[in-house]
Amino acid sequence: MLDFLFPAYDWIKALHVVSIISWMAGMFYLPRLYVYHAEKAETGSELDRTFQVMEDKLLRLIMNPAMIASWVFGLLMLGMGAFDWSSVWAWAKLLGVIGMTAAHGWLGARRKDFAAGRNALSGRTYRLMNEVPTILMLIIVIAVIVKPF
Repeated sequence: MLDFLFPAYDWIKALHVVSIISWMAGMFYLPRLYVYHAEKAETGSELDRTFQVMEDKLLRLIMNPAMIASWVFGLLMLGMGAFDWSSVWAWAKLLGVIGMTAAHGWLGARRKDFAAGRNALSGRTYRLMNEVPTILMLIIVIAVIVKPF
C-alpha cells in the first residue's frame, strides 16, 4: 500500500523507536510527579503551581508529540505491511498500544484535575498507576521481539 516508502523503512522504524522512548520517559515520569504533587503541594501554593508547570510542559511538549509521532510512524510501518495480522503478537502489540494511549489520556485528565484544584486521588493511586505503563511496555516489547504467540 505504501510501497513508495520502502527505501525509508529503516528511518521510519528508527524514528518510531525514538518517539516511543520519548513517550515512555514521560509515561514513567508524569505519574511520579503526580505522586509528589498529591502528597506535598497544597492547592494554590507555590509548590502546586510549580508542579502544574512541570506537568503541563511534560505532557504538552514531550509526551503528546512523542505519542503522536509513535502512532504516525507505527501506522506508516503498518501501511508498509510490517505486521502479520494472522499472528497473535501483532494484535497483542496493538492492544498494548491502545492501552498505553488510554493511560496517556487518563494522565492528561488528571493534569486537568490538578490545574482546576480538584485532584481527589492519593499518592498511592498515582504510584499504582505508575506501574501500568511498565506492564504495557513489557507486553508490547515481548509481543514484538519474542513473538511468543
